[in-house]
Amino acid sequence: MQNTMDRRSFLHLLAGATLLGAVGTGCRKTQPDLFSGHSTTRLRGFNLLEKFTDSRNAPFRESDFALIKEWGFNFVRLPLSYWCWSGPDDWYRMDESVLREIDQAVEYGRQYGVHVNINFHRAPGYCVNQPAEPKNLWEDADALDAAAFHWKHFAERYQGIPSREVSFDLVNEPAVIPQEQYTRVVSRLVSDIREADPDRFIIADGLRWGRQPVPSLVDLGIGQSTRGYDPMRVSHYQASWVDASQNWDRPAWPLQVNGEVWDGDRLRKEIVGPFLELANKGVFVHVGEWGAYNKTPHDVALAWMEDFLRIWKDVGWGWALWNLRGSFGILDSGREDVDYEAFRDNQLDRQMLELLQRY
Repeated sequence: MQNTMDRRSFLHLLAGATLLGAVGTGCRKTQPDLFSGHSTTRLRGFNLLEKFTDSRNAPFRESDFALIKEWGFNFVRLPLSYWCWSGPDDWYRMDESVLREIDQAVEYGRQYGVHVNINFHRAPGYCVNQPAEPKNLWEDADALDAAAFHWKHFAERYQGIPSREVSFDLVNEPAVIPQEQYTRVVSRLVSDIREADPDRFIIADGLRWGRQPVPSLVDLGIGQSTRGYDPMRVSHYQASWVDASQNWDRPAWPLQVNGEVWDGDRLRKEIVGPFLELANKGVFVHVGEWGAYNKTPHDVALAWMEDFLRIWKDVGWGWALWNLRGSFGILDSGREDVDYEAFRDNQLDRQMLELLQRY
């Protein structure tokens, strides 16, 4: 692959990354080199959706990890619904058979040199998707207790596996929540994780669905995750779950809407810029999700993606495409304007793959 470290150099750098102890009397920790704002190690890869919802709840595929390694990437994010191993009817019930399938994904990552980021896409008390949880993570103490219980269980489960191999991403895409309320919840989850595993590296998504950095979290010594979905008229054109998207005009890139222009400069200033302020203070920033739905014209998607990729490479951030396989991905995406390449029982978008490999 072009313009990236080779795997030997990557593993050598990872082997040298060590977690440092707590500083002072508070909860703040010094971030290791691997997770610094300008680390030369960029974690680049894909979201794997086998346990994204309880309706799917399938084992993760070893072949995905092998393929990600083969293509030169080094990162997977696992967005998990806790309904896969538990449920709102009994928050403290844990299905060990499902948890062992997550263990297997962690082992695949270790086997293939692919970093595994474990994310609660649905946590007790909150999910960005419907249906809503019966109680509110941001307001109800018992929901927060349950979420902390689940995260502490994961911390105990993977205690001893270094953060260069496994990290935690607390709650997917908190919506419009007061910063102090979010900080209180994140602080509790971080505290309970560190009680079980003081050295686990932790990431929190930005507010407003990952779009707004959270300065009040800096003293916790954790990373922050942002998104690459703007403007949504490009990324979510004709997406059935987005209101009014069926009525949007066919997008172009750069995009003009109501006299305003979206282009690479605007992405850099308005989408990347606010999080760059955190990165410049040494906070690890990662793009946990991004991509374009399969109804976005392919040439438009590629041009828009390249602008984001170029900016992220310039500032030293990694990213995880949503998804590897499916309507945002490079395998079996179902686009009508792509000449797919048959690839191991899949349909491969070779142009998109090669674009990702360049950045």
